[in-house]
Amino acid sequence: MKCLLVSDLHYALKQYDWVTNVSKDFDVVVIAGDHLDISSAVEARAQIAVILTYLKRLHTRTKLIVCSGNHDLDGLNDAGEKVAKWITKVRQFGAPTDGDSLSVDGVLITICPWWDGPQTRETVGAQLARDAEKPKEQWIWVYHAPPDESPTSWGGQKHFGDVELARWIKQYQPDIVLSGHIHQSPFRQGGSWVDQLGSTWVFNPGRQIGPNPTHIVFDTTERMALWFSLAGAEVVRMDKPLNRPVPELTELPSWFK
Repeated sequence: MKCLLVSDLHYALKQYDWVTNVSKDFDVVVIAGDHLDISSAVEARAQIAVILTYLKRLHTRTKLIVCSGNHDLDGLNDAGEKVAKWITKVRQFGAPTDGDSLSVDGVLITICPWWDGPQTRETVGAQLARDAEKPKEQWIWVYHAPPDESPTSWGGQKHFGDVELARWIKQYQPDIVLSGHIHQSPFRQGGSWVDQLGSTWVFNPGRQIGPNPTHIVFDTTERMALWFSLAGAEVVRMDKPLNRPVPELTELPSWFK
């Protein structure tokens, strides 16, 4: 399975255009939260309408997977916790999102919501416990925040990751966790776009300005991941332990072309 990961597009419509244009080259496209931008001059309901149009278009081109992030919260659950109610509308055109799981070529993909309080946190924990019992060749989590105390959550002066996620990874050891949230991590000394926690690979593409988003391409069969940004490109093989520093990408692999 050839997958594209982006995150934190924050209503950057040119970046959504880029994702739409390249989406047909991938079996799966994951947008790991923060579709909206709470600092934008565009009103939230207008942002939601535009992003839903983009997501519907993407769904017609590839297998699209989206989760919510902290910028996407637009309502409250019955416990008074903030949730992204609007994102459930992608189910109307067949795209999986928060709380869903699906199997693609033997790979089980679990999609978790952003949690803002104990009830939603417990819902995520129950979701992971449920999917841990399902048969699968590989297990991928889609979750907006990276784990705490990981280079993928390093902001330059401190970690901003999810402590609960780090605990869940240690408990269940999924194969891959796809995240975002911490924009600076790949660009700060001590940070990275990739980490390995036990047998689990963690990815965070980061965020950059311009028409092309930072992005990660990986292939679950070839066991290779490639990161692309304005700072350059790097590559890791997922069939061997992670070595640092991560090597620069000098030649595209044959499966990528």
